[in-house]
Amino acid sequence: MLATPARSFPPRCRRIQAYKYNKPRSVRARAASSMAAAAETKGGVIGAGEVENGGGGGGGGGGGGEVSLREWQGWGTSSPVPAMVTEVIRELRALELETDSSMRFGGLGGKLQGEFKVQEDKKHRKVYDSLTDSERKLQFFAARQIACRLLGSRGYLCQKCWLPKEDCMCSRIVPCSLWDGIRFWLYMHPKDFLRQNNTGKLLWQIFGTQAATLCLFGITEHEEIMWHAFSHAGKGMVWLLYPNKNLFPKSVQDIVIDGVFRKTGGQDMDLGDEPLNFVLIDGTWSNSAAMYKRLKERWKLTWGDEDLPCISLSTLGASVMHKLRPQPSWDRTCTAAAAAGLLSELHLRPQLSTLRLDKQAEAVEQALDFLLDSLTSRRLRMGRSITRRERHKNCV
Repeated sequence: MLATPARSFPPRCRRIQAYKYNKPRSVRARAASSMAAAAETKGGVIGAGEVENGGGGGGGGGGGGEVSLREWQGWGTSSPVPAMVTEVIRELRALELETDSSMRFGGLGGKLQGEFKVQEDKKHRKVYDSLTDSERKLQFFAARQIACRLLGSRGYLCQKCWLPKEDCMCSRIVPCSLWDGIRFWLYMHPKDFLRQNNTGKLLWQIFGTQAATLCLFGITEHEEIMWHAFSHAGKGMVWLLYPNKNLFPKSVQDIVIDGVFRKTGGQDMDLGDEPLNFVLIDGTWSNSAAMYKRLKERWKLTWGDEDLPCISLSTLGASVMHKLRPQPSWDRTCTAAAAAGLLSELHLRPQLSTLRLDKQAEAVEQALDFLLDSLTSRRLRMGRSITRRERHKNCV
């Protein structure tokens, strides 16, 4: 969330903010009732507070039954529907019948709301506490996060750009082919899944899901697909883009490019059987430490080596998304900007200079600008809506 100190607001804006966050209980209740009625009338869901936080959910019911393969893959993945996600959704539906209440979503991150939330919270905590294995706990946590975000986003978010349908930016995205010698893996935390201000989604919007593949942290099916690809490619073909200040990462110049090519006779070179695999950790900095640890443990299990190859970019500055989603001062970037920076630096390698990697980087940067425009416009529109409510209150 982009937090602004109260003292930086003009007096009129401070009154608006105070009204927004300190409304009398009766006012909040009337607002919630109006939102629920509007959601039922529209047959969809309405977002509540998700713009500043990039939450995926709205203020309505989950709608429909289980998540189909078509719906699941429509959100940006080519994998089967994870078994545990399906199981969690079935449990949620069963709880609706047991409690004779309906799921409703809203607030930060599209969380469950109302009395159903109270009952579900008791049940899921009981299940979580009953799990003695840490791996099963992680899988259950990830599946529940994803299941709720899927149900809460139905009818509200565009499946491709993860923005509210009225703010869909898909028509502005220009698809671009990524060089076959590169494959991106978006290793995403479940809390970043379906976030409106997530930038990793732009990579598969531009390059496609085979060139930029989503891998959700804690989802067994996704992680097995990723590690199978790594094992097949070989240890020297996998790199992690993780500019951790506590590590001593390598640079793009350390990447062995020759392994991507094979000789075809004479001086000509052709693309080899396996691409270079680049892992992009897509999550908040507080979550990325756990994600890095999990990658490192699997790396050691696979290759018996604790030295997970990390690279840092020398030319990367603050991305445009830093305005909406600040990062630590020592690395003020985002996932898509990091991918664009990597492509730009690879373009400087003599062997790759003719592959138009710079143009592919520009396509990502352009999409970032479009996303920033969409999120900023939505914020301004919501701000004007708050102002109108405050003016009406003063008139009354």
